[in-house]
Amino acid sequence: MVLVWTLAGVLAALVLLAVGVCVGSTGFENLLGPLLHPAQDPVQTAMAQQIVWQIRLPRTAGAWAAGALLGLAGAVAQGLFRNPLADPYLLGSASGASLGVALALAALGGGAGMLSGSSAGSMMNGGMALSVFSSSVWVRIGLTGAAFLGAVVAVLLTLLLSKGVGHTLRLLLAGVVVGVVLGAMTHLVLLFTPDSLQAMQAFMLGSTAFVGWTSCWLMAGVWAVCVLAAWLLARVLDGLSLGDATAVSLGLPVAPMRAALVAVLALATGTAVAQTGLIAFVGLAAPHLVRSVIKTTHAHLMLLSSLVGGVLLMAADTLARGLLAPQELPVGVLTAVLGGGYLLWLMHRGTRSGGGAL
Repeated sequence: MVLVWTLAGVLAALVLLAVGVCVGSTGFENLLGPLLHPAQDPVQTAMAQQIVWQIRLPRTAGAWAAGALLGLAGAVAQGLFRNPLADPYLLGSASGASLGVALALAALGGGAGMLSGSSAGSMMNGGMALSVFSSSVWVRIGLTGAAFLGAVVAVLLTLLLSKGVGHTLRLLLAGVVVGVVLGAMTHLVLLFTPDSLQAMQAFMLGSTAFVGWTSCWLMAGVWAVCVLAAWLLARVLDGLSLGDATAVSLGLPVAPMRAALVAVLALATGTAVAQTGLIAFVGLAAPHLVRSVIKTTHAHLMLLSSLVGGVLLMAADTLARGLLAPQELPVGVLTAVLGGGYLLWLMHRGTRSGGGAL
C-alpha cells in the first residue's frame, strides 16, 4: 500500500510539472507543443525553450522541493512533539528568517524593493537592464543567505533557552517565546525602514517567483540529506509516540536522536523558507492528509508527507499563477486559505463523529 501511494505521489508530481510549465502570466498556454515539434516554427520554439527552461521549469520544480522540505519537516515536528498541530515553524525558524531578511533589507536601504515585482518574467534589453538584473540576482542571494542565517540563529536561541532537547514541552515553549520576540524585532526594524516594506511583503506572503536552478539543486540536495537522516531516525519517533519512558526501555538513545531530529527539522525548514519565504499550512496539512488515507510507521509517514507536501505546493503555485492571470496571487496566501479550510473541515468531521478534533 505504501508503494502504491508513493508511486501515486510521484505520478501526480510529474503531471503537475507538465501543467506548471504551461501556466504563466497569460494563463494556460501549451508550450509543450513547440518543444516536442521544433521544426514547425524555430522562432517560437526558441522562445518556448527560454521560457520553460529558464523560468517556469525551475520555478515549478522549486515549488515541489520547497513543499517536500516543509512536508518532511511537518511530519518530524508532529512526531517529535507528539502533537498533530505542530508545524515546521515551531522552533522560531520562520521568525528568525524574517528578521534576517528585514535586517538585510535595512542594510540595503530598501534597495531590494525590485524583488517584489515579477522581474523574472519581464524581458528587458540593453546594458542597463542587464546590470539591474545582475544586481537583483546578487541581492536575492544576499537575502537568501540572511534568511537562512536568521533561521539557524533562531533555532540555536531556542535550544539555548530550553537548555537542550531533553524536555519536549520546554523546547516547544522556548520556540514560541523566540518566535514572538524575533517577530517583534522584525516589526521594529520595518518601522524604522519603511522603504523595505514592499520587498518584505513578498517574503512574508511567500513566493516561488525567484526560484532558479541553483535554488532547485540546493533544496533537492538538502531534501535528500534530510530524508535519509529522518529515515534512519524514524525508530525513535515510533518509540517517542509511546512516551519517553517506553522509548528508553526499548534501548533507544533518546537524547542524541532527538537532537538529530531537531537538526533535520531546522535544516529542512530553514532551507525552504530561505528560498520561498513563509508558506503556511503545507507542513501542517501534508502529514494529516497522509494519515487520513494510510496508517503507517514514521519512516513511511515522513516520506509520504514529503511527497504530498511537494505536490500540494506545486498545485498551489500553479493555481496562484493562473487563477487571476495576468495578476499573480501570492502562493502563501493561497496555501493559508486552502490549508485553513481543510483543517476546519477536518475539525468539523471529527466533531460530528464524536472523536477528537484532529
